[in-house]
Parts: sequence; structure tokens; C-alpha cells
Amino acid sequence: MTTGALGQKIARRIRAEGPLSVAAYMAMALHDPDEGYYARCHPIGAQGDFITAPEISQVFGELIGLWCAVVWGELGRPDPVILAELGPGRGELMSDLLRAAARVPDFRRALRLHLVEASAPLRTEQQRRLAQFEPIWVSRPEDLPDGPMLLVANEFLDALSVRQFVRRGTDWSERLVALDGEDRFVFVEGPPSPAARLLVPEALRDTAAQGAVIEICPAAVGLAAALGARFSDQPGAALFIDYGYWSSTPGPTLRALRRHRAVSELAAPGTADLSVHVDFLAFTDAARAGGAEVYGPVPQGRLLAALGARERVVALGARATPSQQRAIDSGVERLLDPGGMGTLFKAVAMISPGLATPPGFERGR
Repeated sequence: MTTGALGQKIARRIRAEGPLSVAAYMAMALHDPDEGYYARCHPIGAQGDFITAPEISQVFGELIGLWCAVVWGELGRPDPVILAELGPGRGELMSDLLRAAARVPDFRRALRLHLVEASAPLRTEQQRRLAQFEPIWVSRPEDLPDGPMLLVANEFLDALSVRQFVRRGTDWSERLVALDGEDRFVFVEGPPSPAARLLVPEALRDTAAQGAVIEICPAAVGLAAALGARFSDQPGAALFIDYGYWSSTPGPTLRALRRHRAVSELAAPGTADLSVHVDFLAFTDAARAGGAEVYGPVPQGRLLAALGARERVVALGARATPSQQRAIDSGVERLLDPGGMGTLFKAVAMISPGLATPPGFERGR
């Protein structure tokens, strides 16, 4: 039986409309305005369902702040310049970024902070932490105003909804969410469709194994194309850090986390975080097609090391207690760890054409 108000709401929609695409299910589970995960949960941190790099070490946001300051100089030092973050979480990254930005006073004065956030609880957290910087909130990236812009996004793309397709014979079918005989959510397959085949990446249409599942993320591709077009017309740059794979690869990556533990994607929607791995090839191809210069992906560890992570640890240690020093060391090493976050997470930069290579991407175009 479906449980919870959101589970019953999704079930009613399925009974009325038929099985939902995986994307539609994800959208309701995460963003339903009353019962969705981000509408009523405080997901981030040790007491939440997952933890992100800004909660692990202040060095992460500080280095991104200095990255933005350097790129701002390459853009011609525009004043004002929009500083936008997609999915700002509790505001830790932006708080650390702006503290580092204060080292470049002209840059700090030029910034106009915009936060792209749909979650009311998270907006409250961001207001508490960032009120002094007079942020302006918008609900969607397309609502950001025109003008020179620096955009950052950490673990934003992995929360965008995906569609899934299954190969059967020479055809492809969309994977859907339906109700079984006991009113539980289950995955089913829609009818084979020529349209579904066209949505599958061309390299996989005839080479994927029978029964293979592939994912596409129209929202990520659309965002990349829109930013590419914007940066080809207006000065700007964006830095995305997320986990994923380089080339389009078969296999479902949708997962659910509750209290840092994996749970069923279809059990108790609205009570667990849903995320997917990012298809960086599709994302970067769309940005290039839009007109931006694109660099990466490069491993997070390589980017942070190139930006001076270990040097920053030394500087912080000069005024740290022994226990603080241990926390600083362990946090940064976790971000750089080649056997963990340092390789799992990858960075992509896009920038207006004709400008210098962004810091940290010298070997990652």
C-alpha cells in the first residue's frame, strides 16, 4: 500500500492518468509544493540525509570564491556582476565564497547575489546565513536577470529529473512508475516507441545490450544550452561540480538516501533524497552547441589542488588549535582523496568565448 500524503497523491494521479515517467515521479517526490522532499525536509548535514563539500570544509567555498574573482578579471571586471548559485543548500558555500571574495574589494563591491532556490525551508536557512549580502531569490535559472554573470553550482545537476528508457529488440520503451495489485509503486515499461528511440543517445541506440536501461536529463541539457547561448552573447562563466560519468553509459543511476543510507527509490516518496549521476558528455556538448567555451570535466581533487587547497590548509593552521588543525586537515584530505570525493566528483567550467582558460582547467579542456 502507498503510504503518506504524497504517496497517496501520486497514486491518485497514476489512477487518473496512467503510469508516470520517472521524471514526473521524481518531480513530485522532490518538489511537490506541500509534501515534496525539499518542501518539508532539512536534508543537508550530519543530521540530514546527505552531506556536501561545503559542510566538510570551508576551504571548498573559499577556493571557489577566489576562482570567481580571477574569472571576473578575465571578463573585464564588470560592475555590477551577477553572482548566482543554483541550489545553495544551507548557504555554507556562498558564505565561504563571499568571505574569500572580500580579499578583492573591487570584486566584492561589484557582486549582486542571486540564489536559485525553490525550497522554502532552505530559503529560510539561506536568509539566516546570508542576509547581510542582500540576496535576491528566484525559483528557476531562467529567471536570472540579464547582464554579466558568474554562476556556481555544487551538486545541483544530480537532483534534476531524468527519463529512463529500456532496450527491447530493435526498439526502446520508456520506463514508467505504476501501481501493482497491492497499490505499491513499481517500475513498468511503456510500449516500444520510435520517439523513445530518438531520445536515446545515438551511440547507444543499436549497441546497448538487450534490457539495458539508459537515462537522459532534458533539464540538464536545456540548462547547458541556455547558459552556452547566454555566455556567447553576454560576459559570463559558470562552474559546476557534481558526480557522474563522462560518456553516455547504459545503466540506471537513480538512487534514494535517507539518513545517509540507501533506501528504495519508490518507497515513501517525499521522505528521501533522490539523485542521479550526471552525463557530463551530454551536458558539455549542449553548452558548446549553445556557444560557450567549455572546459573539463576534471576531477574535483585536481581542481582544488590547483587552486591552492593545501596552501590554504597551511595558512589556516597558523592560527588553529591542534584539534582545529586535525579537522582542517581531515576535511581537505577528504575533498582531495583520489579514492573518494577527489575523483568521484568532477568539475566543468563554461565561459564566454575568446577568454583565457579558467584556473584549474589548464589540462582539462
